[in-house]
Amino acid sequence: MRAALFSGGKDSTLAVHKMHERGMPVDLLISMVSENEFSYMFHRPNIRYTQMQAESMGIEHRYFNTKGEKEKELEDLESALKECGVTELVTGAIASRYQADRINSICGKLGILHHAPLWGIDPLEELKELSENFNVIVTQVAAEGFDDQILGHRLDEFMIDRLVALHNTHKTNLLFEGGEAESFVLDGPLFRKRVVIRKSHIEWKGSVGQLVMEEAELQEK
Repeated sequence: MRAALFSGGKDSTLAVHKMHERGMPVDLLISMVSENEFSYMFHRPNIRYTQMQAESMGIEHRYFNTKGEKEKELEDLESALKECGVTELVTGAIASRYQADRINSICGKLGILHHAPLWGIDPLEELKELSENFNVIVTQVAAEGFDDQILGHRLDEFMIDRLVALHNTHKTNLLFEGGEAESFVLDGPLFRKRVVIRKSHIEWKGSVGQLVMEEAELQEK
């Protein structure tokens, strides 16, 4: 069973795409639903809509709950992998040793082969591919300089220029691995239908802004 740890964001979606390009399709998408808004391991914004993305891609999908407590949340992931009989795990890890080391530890313990097709990718290379072939929107921001010009907007050439400028001035991570932002994929090469947001609103809590998806549907392309 080849499964992907799937948040619905740009990295996990692109990782699934890369595996299919390699002729190694993913059989199952696993989404960890964290009670902790600032989980160290798992993406939370709009996680319930991952089921819609999975349906669009024609891939089986399962949710698993976790309290999102540091380190303990790894035990919840381990239980999920065991329950699903996972033998290969795909993640969207890029450069974060914190996440990669912990995933590798779990996989080593369970005898699971870990695939990280984006590991070491050039940030601008990934951003360009996403802007050209996917419809990705930013659903949460939590860093200096990340504002309404980024939150809720599509990842396109204008956005990339803005992210590069922020990286140059504030040393932010271009691919958000420092927690600067979160994203959601509305369409991509594997999507048979696009996700259309019918109703949403923006919430700000201090310096953290979030696009809350209230209603969405799949629409023919």
